[in-house]
Amino acid sequence: MSTMLESDLASLARAAATTPTVLWNDSADPDELRRSIAFGAVGATCNPVIAFAAIKKNPEVWVPRLRELAAEHPTWGESELGWQAVKELSIAAAQLLEPAFAESGGRNGRLSIQTDPRLHRDADALVAQAVEFSQLAENIIVKIPATATGIAAMEEAAYRGVSINATLSFTVPQAVAVGAALERALDRRAADGLPEQEFGHVVTIMGGRLDDWLKKWTADNRILVTPGVLDWAGVAALKHAHAVFTERGYRSRILSAAFRNHLQWAELVGGDLVVSPPFDWQARINENAIPADDRIDVPVAPEILAELQRLSEFRRAYEIDGMAPSEFADFGAARTTLRQFLEADAQLDALVRDVIVPPA
Repeated sequence: MSTMLESDLASLARAAATTPTVLWNDSADPDELRRSIAFGAVGATCNPVIAFAAIKKNPEVWVPRLRELAAEHPTWGESELGWQAVKELSIAAAQLLEPAFAESGGRNGRLSIQTDPRLHRDADALVAQAVEFSQLAENIIVKIPATATGIAAMEEAAYRGVSINATLSFTVPQAVAVGAALERALDRRAADGLPEQEFGHVVTIMGGRLDDWLKKWTADNRILVTPGVLDWAGVAALKHAHAVFTERGYRSRILSAAFRNHLQWAELVGGDLVVSPPFDWQARINENAIPADDRIDVPVAPEILAELQRLSEFRRAYEIDGMAPSEFADFGAARTTLRQFLEADAQLDALVRDVIVPPA
């Protein structure tokens, strides 16, 4: 082990060395992931937007590979070819994380691959694809949307042995509903005598996207808020969800994603949870020597939380019973993000189309 003093470590590495908080990279791009691993990353997340960006960014790799796949599978359509590329991208990234997977006994070292967003209304299809994706590599963790349909799919997939990462998740009620579903799945497995294992389940809250939605919602409703207050909304939700998971003894961990500011890392350090910034955010956190102090249990300033709680839309996101599962899919951040995921699918289809049927 290095003899470097903890005080000499970069911010991200210092947090990893001194607290249970772990770093994952918010991309499966192999080049970015290698650099993030050097910062201490022990996992990675991906979604359709990120996967499309990674494939588009490396045409020298993916254009010839897509042509090879098209020749090998002459009956496959654009979507099948595109998703095969996503699978191959994920498998390559998963290999980079195998050492962390082995060292942690499966708690970390996970590569997230997201189910096709076009399946969001079909629980059976989500389960089937989750099982398929889980077999791509031993250290795969599968993202399923935190809607009523998706949570039912998560419970069944987890029961069948799939490691779960909840996505399309922005609120405390969503996170708690997912955490409870994963507990039920683990208890069902134990009751049925299925093998015990470390699944490494994580429950994402896309804190920055909650901030984004509340900024839009307050603007649409002509509500003036003290500048900067809405930048704490996602942090407040993440802190609250972590506290609930700790109090209830849930065996899954909260994961912080969709970064918009460094608070979404610095304010969570100290907890047994995952932070998953894009690589550029990781670099900036280190470059600016953002403190890696234990702040997970430090409450959001009372005056900030009080102002946030005056907003009915924030209360829906923050209170454990702020929304029923039937409302999750219609929450503004969920609709906006799902549309972005679906658009990324369409963009990947178009990219594949241009490769296999080039413009005249």
